Amino acid sequence: MSRLVALAIVLLAAPPARAQLEPSVVDLELSRNGSGTAWQPETTPHAAIHGTAAGLELMFHESLFAGYDYQSGPRGDQEPIGVGWVMGMARKRFSTGSLLARAMLSPEAWTVGYRDGGYPLLLQTGETYRDAPLHDRQHPHDLFMELALLYTQELTDGLAVQLYAAPSGEPALGPIAFPHRWSASADPMATLSHHWQDSTHISFGVLTAGVIWRGVKVEGSWFNGREPDEKRYDFDFHPFDSYAARVSVAPAPSWSAQASYGYLKSPESLRPGVAVQRYTASVTYDHALGAEGHWAALGSFGANDESGEAFAASGLVEANVDLDGRNVLFGRVEVVQKSGDDLVLPSLVSASHYLLAAFNLGYLRNLPRLGAFLPGVGARGTLNLVPGALEPFYGSRTPFGLVAYLRLAIAPMSHAGHMHHMDGMDMPDMDMSH
Repeated sequence: MSRLVALAIVLLAAPPARAQLEPSVVDLELSRNGSGTAWQPETTPHAAIHGTAAGLELMFHESLFAGYDYQSGPRGDQEPIGVGWVMGMARKRFSTGSLLARAMLSPEAWTVGYRDGGYPLLLQTGETYRDAPLHDRQHPHDLFMELALLYTQELTDGLAVQLYAAPSGEPALGPIAFPHRWSASADPMATLSHHWQDSTHISFGVLTAGVIWRGVKVEGSWFNGREPDEKRYDFDFHPFDSYAARVSVAPAPSWSAQASYGYLKSPESLRPGVAVQRYTASVTYDHALGAEGHWAALGSFGANDESGEAFAASGLVEANVDLDGRNVLFGRVEVVQKSGDDLVLPSLVSASHYLLAAFNLGYLRNLPRLGAFLPGVGARGTLNLVPGALEPFYGSRTPFGLVAYLRLAIAPMSHAGHMHHMDGMDMPDMDMSH
């Protein structure tokens, strides 16, 4: 009897088996981070090279594309492009917290826009070149995409606080930035809604504080809201004049969602007196597909409310479907409201807003692995739809684009290895892409 009583006391005192196996929120947060402090589903594939040195957990991650871009019509162009980034991370784990340092660099300062300040992309807008707004081209990313420290401290079981500081980094505004989310991992091209949803992913000066309670994170940022200039090698520091707030939820390992608001005091250098209020919301899903396949999807909404201008909204749905580890299908549908001023049209039509749409479909064939790296060859086609008022400028109501490319990425971990890694949490299990 005494043995049974003792056994009952031990069983009642012990935490449930699930709690014993569940990772600390400090480590679980790593599997959720996608870019900056934005969350992705925990089941997102993990693709990185790991190591240890001097008590630090180290990780290297990259995604690089090289190809040829053709965009039709009088506003189109064609030229070779190279886009992507490389990232290194070092993390120190403490008993109830962690300190993480990230550095991300992009080669696009050398490989994009050697003629006109960006690679050809019909209907794209945002940033400047030679003191004029860019249009129908995507600007290069700065050399220093991110230099940041992220500190996470557990307070009690499932409750933690987080601090993020970055001379170059991403405030708590919008979904995971398009170069870093798995639903766009095979697509080398930017979204047309970039400056309606996630353009602040490179901000030169960011401070973010957040509170995490299991599957919910609430955070706020104070940051420099001015967009980078055309000099891509330096730091474009300005006063901290903008702020943002975001609520993220992870209701299940395969799901994540966010809603955010940001006030950008003076994002455009050519319009310093124009402030922007930005509203975004997104849902991301991620799940294994068979033994080697995987699919990820994102639905996202973003809107800009500019002082003195009309409210303009955007929406996109995109998916990346890896059928078997070799054959990858991907696509994106976007609808965006842009003004004639955004598109740099003549004054007669510049004040109007236009509803634009783009339909993208692509295929990537992964080649045999080269050690830890996974090369691939792919192609992407875009059909754009513009209203009749814009047909004289684009030569058609359905201008199109074609891109052929090579990709070099790190091979993702197998499903079994990924889940084992998450259970053990001996190394940070995440796509720490930004």
